[in-house]
Amino acid sequence: MVHTSAEAGPAAPALISIVIPCYNEEANLRRGVLDEVVDYLASQERAWELVIADDGSSDDSLALCQQFAQAHRRVHVLALPHGGKPAAVYGGICAAQGEIVLFTDMDQSTPLAELEKLLPWFERGYGVVIGSRGLKRAGFSLGRRVASRLFRLARGLVLLREIDDTQCGFKALRRELATELFPNLSFFAAQAAHTGWTVSAFDVELLYLAQQWGVPIKEVEVEWRNRDVSTTKGRGKSQFMRESLEMARQVVAILRNRAAGKYRLREQSQC
Repeated sequence: MVHTSAEAGPAAPALISIVIPCYNEEANLRRGVLDEVVDYLASQERAWELVIADDGSSDDSLALCQQFAQAHRRVHVLALPHGGKPAAVYGGICAAQGEIVLFTDMDQSTPLAELEKLLPWFERGYGVVIGSRGLKRAGFSLGRRVASRLFRLARGLVLLREIDDTQCGFKALRRELATELFPNLSFFAAQAAHTGWTVSAFDVELLYLAQQWGVPIKEVEVEWRNRDVSTTKGRGKSQFMRESLEMARQVVAILRNRAAGKYRLREQSQC
């Protein structure tokens, strides 16, 4: 018997790929963040996969992730050479199979369950849906709150005026779009050696590119509380200051690239 579309029932839910970049996350892993992630994913009916992209960790992160994946068939671990957060995220996206990909931080400062706030916007035609941490930033020191606010104000004067929080590590994109956007980031053109957890302002350029390509972007406020207990990423006050200066330099670089017409050209996906 041949079933009509009505008789066949509803279509299977689209696959969602969760990509988590990982660099020296041993302390966060040992407190059970991956159990939190998989418990949530297993509790809902949506088809899913979890891709952990290890960025050449120097602690036991890779071994812990691989051990976890052995017990969870939908969890995949990539052992990548150290290249910085954007490279780890892009590596995970290239390995992903889902229609929509969300990249999020290992520390789960934004719980993965907040994905429920983002997904409905794809049905309304958005190609990029991002989390926003709002103004409270629970768990941020006063210095970080002030610096974050100053960065947002300065960046908003020249780029992405409609977006409040470009730096929240909780962003979802249609996967095909993500594979087209990432190769066009200046981060990959620099070919510089990276040490420590190189974060950069790649989020700003990623969103700016999407905006220039006419992709609808939606910003959604999500729950956020600093839960990062990692002590081996090379962070601290000095690292925070270096990251802040580097992010400022990269925003200036985006302005230079825009003036030079760089964003009118498109690199092809390397996936």
